[in-house]
Amino acid sequence: MSGGHPEEGAEDATFVRPFIITGGRSEPAQADLRLETLVVAIGVSGEPLALERQQIVALCERPTTVAEIADAVGVPLGVAKVLISDLVVAGRLACQQPAELPLHTLERIRDHVRAL
Repeated sequence: MSGGHPEEGAEDATFVRPFIITGGRSEPAQADLRLETLVVAIGVSGEPLALERQQIVALCERPTTVAEIADAVGVPLGVAKVLISDLVVAGRLACQQPAELPLHTLERIRDHVRAL
């Protein structure tokens, strides 16, 4: 019998290891994804997507940074980059590097990094 709380067992049952989400890959197919890279959904047809990928496409209905996507989906940044690059290759997302980041975006990225 474990000395933990009953909630711990329930939480463990819903936790999915990051390498399962990415199919064991740790490097994105697209190497130029940065925290501030803007990602936007461009395609809605095709094969059904897994849960995390569905969430990412839905988030990207408006331009969203890679950092914001990782936070919203609740995955590590490296996992988010792999998933985003897969969706770019599949034609579901497009990426664009902003010429200059607005101050509010920089502050949000800073806050997300601090929260890690």
